[in-house]
Amino acid sequence: MRSRRLVVIALSLGLVVVFGSGPSALGRPSGSAAGSRVATISTYRVEGVSTREARTAVTRTGAAIEAVGGDFVLVRATEGEAAAIRGLGFAVTPARVENFPPEDKRFHNYREMVNDIQAVAAAHPNIVQVFTIGRSFEGRKIWAAKVSDNVAIDEAEPEVLFDGLHHAREHLTVEMTLFVLHLLAEGYGNNAKITHLVDKREVFIVFELNADGGEYDIEDDYYHYWRKNRQPNGPDKPIGTDLNRNYAYNWGCCGGSSGDPGSEIYRGASPFSAPESAALASFVDSRVIHHKQQITAAVSYHTFGQLILWPYGYTYEDVPPDMDPVDHDVFVKMGSDMAGLTCSDQFGCYTPEQSSDLYITDGTSVDWLYGEHRIFTFTFEMYPDCCDFYVPDEVIHEQTWRLKGAVLYLLKHADCPYEVIGKSCP
Repeated sequence: MRSRRLVVIALSLGLVVVFGSGPSALGRPSGSAAGSRVATISTYRVEGVSTREARTAVTRTGAAIEAVGGDFVLVRATEGEAAAIRGLGFAVTPARVENFPPEDKRFHNYREMVNDIQAVAAAHPNIVQVFTIGRSFEGRKIWAAKVSDNVAIDEAEPEVLFDGLHHAREHLTVEMTLFVLHLLAEGYGNNAKITHLVDKREVFIVFELNADGGEYDIEDDYYHYWRKNRQPNGPDKPIGTDLNRNYAYNWGCCGGSSGDPGSEIYRGASPFSAPESAALASFVDSRVIHHKQQITAAVSYHTFGQLILWPYGYTYEDVPPDMDPVDHDVFVKMGSDMAGLTCSDQFGCYTPEQSSDLYITDGTSVDWLYGEHRIFTFTFEMYPDCCDFYVPDEVIHEQTWRLKGAVLYLLKHADCPYEVIGKSCP
């Protein structure tokens, strides 16, 4: 791939922040069928936004928050959404584009990802089994792998799920899921801890949920700054659904998504109207065996922010009626412990917090996985802390390896997450 980056400059302040972009990210149509007229989505800096309530007010206009600063946010929004944000009393400043094209060929496109997955499976057939959970709107297979000893047998072992690329432009998350596959497959028989975990767990990895969006985002060797899937919404309407607002749990409940197909956070026509989110949900549902969900822990990888988030996103309440207070304690402890394993002198530590501490979201995978299935699920917003989706490929190795400790921690405690707070499993 060739990288195109946006240097976001608050024009009135002269403040520079690195931010990912395609060559027309200042004003790019939101995607539509040929001949349709759609709103243009652009990048803006919104000043005076310093609380979760203010950030939620911004997202309720339909804008997608892409970066959070101390007293500002960067958003992708239509002109109408930007006007609505101004109507809330915030200062809204357009961003200016500066492009440069470094090589990013170490990232895997869809074909390269599939080849890598299949190569690992061929090299480790006793512990890696490759399969698909469904197809994208455009017909691409949604690839997954199971890693376990006796991989062809459904054993009575705790299961863990990792997934990547809900959002098309978050390419580092595909590299993270591939890293998990290589870590476990190549560590088996060579590392005692990894060997034990593979022997005692069944690990599922969904590598690139939004395959259509991921391929579109790198079409013609430059970045398109695409977020949603590529599913049409009808004649003369923008293309795409935000997969991470399309899950059924409290779908569209709380101002954390948009009903406008032109919005970056469009939740879709109905829960699971996108085939990709429906496929992941169907797979998770299939892991209910004898009325018991076998998956006990999960991570959904996103970028960026260097955050570890736990449910819920739909409410500010730490412990709402649909969360067990003991579960909340487990989330806080596990999230904090995993964040402590990410620290580096150069990049600092990930920050652990509840999802809604950023802003309200609804219809997310993390809320659904816990709310529907009681899976201890975390969102990892990966490197950097701010403000670039399109990081250079030179960081792939260090930023995936940086999360090794958190991966192994989650696998270790998947048999009984309650043990992290000194309790036994129900």
